[in-house]
Amino acid sequence: MTSVLAVRQRGWMVFFIGTGDGQLIKLSVDRKYHAACPTVLYRTSDDLKVFPKLHLDPVDRKYVYVPFRNQIKRVPVSKCSTYTNVQECWSAQDPYCGWCGSKSSCTFEDDCTDSDWLSIPDESQHKMISHKLEKDTNGQISLKIHTHLTVGQEAASNFTCQFSAPSTELCTQNNPPQQFPQCTCILDTTLPPDGLHVIVKFRLGSTQLSEKLSLTNCSDISGPPSSVLCQQCIKAGCRWNTNRCSWADQTEINDSVCQNVQSGKNFSIPEISSITPRVVSFYGRNHAVLSGRNLDDVTAVRMQADTDCTPKESPVWDNTGFSLTFHIPTSDIKGVVNVCLLLPDGRCHGKAKITYSSLPSCTNITPSSSWISGKRKITLTGSHLNFVEGVIHSHAMHDVRLPRNISSQSLTYDSPEALSISSSTMFLKVANKTLNCSTKLSYYPDPEFTSFTATRTGKDVRITIQKKTDKLEMTIDELSMWGIQDKPKNCTMEAKETSNNTDSFTCEIESSTNPEFQQLLIKYGDKSVKLENKDESAVYYFLMPILVLLLTPAIIIAVVLFYKRQQQRLADKMNKFVEDLELNIRNDIRQGFVELQTENADLLENVGTIPFLDFKHFASRIFFPENESLMESCIKDISQDVVKIQLDECCQGLSRLIQDQLFLTSMVHALEEEKSFTIKDKCAVASLLTVALHSNLSYLTEVMEVLLKDLMQKSSNTQPKLLLRRTESTVEKLLTNWMSICLYGFLRETVGQHLFLMVSALTQQIAKGPVDCVTEKALYTLNEDWLLWQAQDFSSLKLKVLFAVGTDGEVSEPLEVNALDCDTVEQVKEKILSSFKAKFGFPYNIPLRDVCIEYEKNGLFFPLEEVDASSEVIGEVTMLNTLKHYKVNDGGTIKVLSKKTHPPLSPQGSVKDDENFSGKYFHLIDPDVDEDQTKNPERKKLKLKEVHLTKLLSTKVAVHSFVEKLFRSIWGLTLSRSPFAVKYFFDFLDTQAENMKITDPDVLHIWKTNSLPLRFWINILKNPQFVFDMEKTPHLDGCLSVIAQAFMDSFSLSEMQLGKYAPTNKLLYAKDIPKFKQEVKMYYKQIRDQSPVTPAEFKDFLHEESKKHENEFNEAAALKELYKFIERYFTEIKQKLDENGVPAELKEQLQHVKQSFDGLKSCSWS
Repeated sequence: MTSVLAVRQRGWMVFFIGTGDGQLIKLSVDRKYHAACPTVLYRTSDDLKVFPKLHLDPVDRKYVYVPFRNQIKRVPVSKCSTYTNVQECWSAQDPYCGWCGSKSSCTFEDDCTDSDWLSIPDESQHKMISHKLEKDTNGQISLKIHTHLTVGQEAASNFTCQFSAPSTELCTQNNPPQQFPQCTCILDTTLPPDGLHVIVKFRLGSTQLSEKLSLTNCSDISGPPSSVLCQQCIKAGCRWNTNRCSWADQTEINDSVCQNVQSGKNFSIPEISSITPRVVSFYGRNHAVLSGRNLDDVTAVRMQADTDCTPKESPVWDNTGFSLTFHIPTSDIKGVVNVCLLLPDGRCHGKAKITYSSLPSCTNITPSSSWISGKRKITLTGSHLNFVEGVIHSHAMHDVRLPRNISSQSLTYDSPEALSISSSTMFLKVANKTLNCSTKLSYYPDPEFTSFTATRTGKDVRITIQKKTDKLEMTIDELSMWGIQDKPKNCTMEAKETSNNTDSFTCEIESSTNPEFQQLLIKYGDKSVKLENKDESAVYYFLMPILVLLLTPAIIIAVVLFYKRQQQRLADKMNKFVEDLELNIRNDIRQGFVELQTENADLLENVGTIPFLDFKHFASRIFFPENESLMESCIKDISQDVVKIQLDECCQGLSRLIQDQLFLTSMVHALEEEKSFTIKDKCAVASLLTVALHSNLSYLTEVMEVLLKDLMQKSSNTQPKLLLRRTESTVEKLLTNWMSICLYGFLRETVGQHLFLMVSALTQQIAKGPVDCVTEKALYTLNEDWLLWQAQDFSSLKLKVLFAVGTDGEVSEPLEVNALDCDTVEQVKEKILSSFKAKFGFPYNIPLRDVCIEYEKNGLFFPLEEVDASSEVIGEVTMLNTLKHYKVNDGGTIKVLSKKTHPPLSPQGSVKDDENFSGKYFHLIDPDVDEDQTKNPERKKLKLKEVHLTKLLSTKVAVHSFVEKLFRSIWGLTLSRSPFAVKYFFDFLDTQAENMKITDPDVLHIWKTNSLPLRFWINILKNPQFVFDMEKTPHLDGCLSVIAQAFMDSFSLSEMQLGKYAPTNKLLYAKDIPKFKQEVKMYYKQIRDQSPVTPAEFKDFLHEESKKHENEFNEAAALKELYKFIERYFTEIKQKLDENGVPAELKEQLQHVKQSFDGLKSCSWS
């Protein structure tokens, strides 16, 4: 069951059920939860799954929409018009249908324009009219008739009953009045022993009904108790009670009491062991075999679904007591039915199940042709072919070909004979039906063999047979041959070759003393052909001596020349080797040149929705890049985001304490004076303060300014150009966090898209060429350390990828994925999932680890694995399988499935995991072991790293436009204004330089560069995973480092002196840096020339930033972590407070906080 729609119809609940095997089933349930017999409204011939969410037509509620993979069917909710009379209309037990008296037809209830209609009642019933015989104490017999109907007003008001019997007056004159739904006849006669036949006629509006009854004296129904006698009693309108038949009373008569009646006869209880077959199509199956015990007394096999429907019974034959044969009848519904064995007394014993499934279908035949003499082995592929009982061809409908080697997906059979060349339509015989097959079999003339030759090879004789080329595409497996001498000798088929309109077949006869065969016996299908050999032995014996005489001088001359030319050949071989080496190097250089001149940077810019991280996750990765536990504890999860958590008393006290600027600055200075207070501790304290004071950014800014002024005034800071160059103090980390908070909006709205496009373009460019799966080195890269200069030749492939849908073998529409023939299986999976996300905008619902892929070859799918039995092994090192290894062609079809288990590649968990390994792997970079070069000469071509350095430039050209746009989005001014935080902080630095009497403009330039590009933007450029929901590979990190270096060189004041030995990462952007430097100088000048940001404006900006992200951080967790540092250096902090002359109230407040935390025993510190 894949989908359900429930609709209330009068007192019934109607369920429309879609199934995984393509059925729409209607199941009606009455108000007492009794289900009527289900009906199939729609059924596919295959197992096409019904998708979820069935919909009733909102306009015409007589239809339901059924969704499938590529279509939606509009199916009527009922088939009322198919029922031709009242009884059929009622027996359908369909709440939608009713008999319309004015139209004399079965219709939907609202299609009957008047109230002259009748339908089923609100409770499920087995009969439309029931009767029972009651006998009172005076011996008077009453026949009571009850109609189980729901009727309209007109039908109910015109209700009459008429009782009649042949040649007798049936009812007395004092009958009770007739009133729907019941009428009574008090019999005026006694019931004869052989029974009385009665006809009851009803009138309901304009509808007339009649019922024939056979009335029997209940006391006369007697005999040994049995199910048959019980059924006879109930059918007569009597009541079965305590194993005997008696007159009915007020209780309801139900034949269910007959199911457990024990028979007087002693029948052995049959048992079912097996049924062959157990699964059939809904057309049923002829000659099914049932095995078991005690089957001698079985009269029929009964099949019934789980719901209370009329069972189907099939007679039996060939009953041996241990097995019997029967026909499995057709079924309207796919599914499981219960099977039991019927005994003569009416009881049914045994328990088994038969499953009805879809019809067989054929998709392909191999081969697609046959010779006209027939008996060619044909393989038919499709689905549910195990239900096929025979194959029939249109030119020989009487000839049923029995299948062999049959399975669900394939079967084989022998083609029938054809009288002429034609195309024959195929049919599948299933039970008593024939199904049309979508494929046809072509007939061509029988193969024509022309001649053969025999030659000795050692002790064996090789025979080559020539045949005219035809359209049969005969294989060596279809031929059998024998050489005829004194007796036939078997010739083993070996190969087939085709050239010049001739097919040549080769076979060998083992250990034959005489190579001369005058005849060859050839057999194919059911036909044998004898082929005569042309006598060429006389010519052979005549020419042989002449050839020997002619060849002897030539052999002598050849031997002499061999020694004279040996040295020349060796020299030629060396010259050829050098020429090939030079040619390979030239080709590599030329290829690099061509790429540089033809690079068109055709990288995808439409990346769909950019996966930005929300603010709290972005900020936490900036604050705590190396401390995941602090990162998780200081941000709230989704359930806490909208809840403002009240701080406990100890945290409230600490929060008030750090809101005092004198205390906070004194505490920071006290901590930094301690040698045990490491740089890691300084960064942690700065980030914890940022979280704790995030709701008051104005105050945090004031504290940061005070601490920065103190840092600038330090006597040890004799080199002003080194200020803010590294993160060696609390305030420097505080500045990093402050910039991240204030520039998040600018990053997301202006820079984020360009950053994501640049990273995406770089990733795509890397994937355009080979990437070594083990080392992650690539042919296309920006970093020389990650250059795969050992890469061999490769070619691009376009794959058609199908995704498995559901569990029944259905697949999606094909998705085109670009890959390389040198890609490993894991790399192909990554490219498939990446292409899926790029096209649809969301990731595939199965993670990479749970994905497996298969390749279609000759109509069958074969699994592709990283390492299998066919993997190449060199020494103790295994090569990972690639698409080239599996011979996957351009345009090949790949299917994506989910695997339930995760078998390890080996005891080594990953190909990149070299710790505790038991085996090593390689991909594109050869292992350092000896190998026979003749096995793979392509791999042993000499490769020079310097030749492939052009790939760095090629990659740079491909992504350069994205890099330029990114850089200019950072130092460009939106609406001629820089972000508030940048202008405010640059003005702050200008003011401090003026106060410190620093007039060197280079110092100010370096301060601004260290505080913004170096402290913030470089962190973002090198770590895009801080901004986006993505993973950064080590290779990508190496490429981003080159781009980040170019970015920082653009802010440098020194001129770069680059020579031929300079690092390639410097040389790549050497020509671009001067232009970037001019843009940076203009950027700094424009900021300096802007009107200053007033304190009120900046305070409003900070307040707005705090308000945007309030309640996103766990302030309590940050305060508790912060107190750990206060507790560790409590004495030193207290001494610093004394030195700075802080008020006594602050010291008391600090002591109170300590006592509160010490007393909070249940406080969690983890």
